[in-house]
Amino acid sequence: MPKFDANLSLLWTELPFPERFARARAAGFRAVEYQFPYDDEKERLADLLAAQGLALVMHNLPAGDWAAGERGIACLPGREGEFQDGVGRAIDYARAQGARRLNCLAGIAPASVPPDAVRATLVRNLKFAAAELKAAGLDLLVEPINTRDMPGFALSRSRQTLDLLDEVAADNAFLQYDVYHMQVMEGDLTATLTAHMPRIGHIQIADAPARGEPGTGEVNFPFLFKAIDAAGYTGWIGCEYRPTAGTDAGLGWFAPYRG
Repeated sequence: MPKFDANLSLLWTELPFPERFARARAAGFRAVEYQFPYDDEKERLADLLAAQGLALVMHNLPAGDWAAGERGIACLPGREGEFQDGVGRAIDYARAQGARRLNCLAGIAPASVPPDAVRATLVRNLKFAAAELKAAGLDLLVEPINTRDMPGFALSRSRQTLDLLDEVAADNAFLQYDVYHMQVMEGDLTATLTAHMPRIGHIQIADAPARGEPGTGEVNFPFLFKAIDAAGYTGWIGCEYRPTAGTDAGLGWFAPYRG
């Protein structure tokens, strides 16, 4: 049976962030993830996790100036030093909270930079991140994101991301497969997950086209969850969706899987 973690960056957003941990545990989740923990002290986050008996599955590397529209800096020439500093900070946070994997957002490719230079920068940065994470006993995740929500994002398809990981050639670097983003970009979810499961380090879910909870859109999630099980995936599935009518009100889909 699949096991699900709650993404506290998108769920229970009506509550202050520290209060979402208890709400996730009360809803039946045994693990959580979040996007960017860096506004909080790592020790405080570790205490919040411990108080509820929750595991932290993953969080992202620092992604630049989000408020200014940046969506990752790994593909941006000239920002390598900042990227490397961010890797170190993310490892520090992951160790303090017990996370075993970190996700890298590639970023929006600058129109003024030749594509070959963008890719070369991304490869170099991912090689650096993979080596640093391996030394810390962590896995690196790399996530393609749909270009409807993030126009110009450097990685937008699963095959494209896997080809990049081939070039990075790190045994601790994996695809983060987000069902919502890949349904928007390419569909064929079951076949892709089944074919590439050994290279998938984490799965996230939201329904399409509106990024709501399972059952609010076009994806047949009961079928997909069975296929994920059949393909041998034993990791967590992150609930990274935007609730359509409140988080608790939209958890009916979760009842058969509640642990």
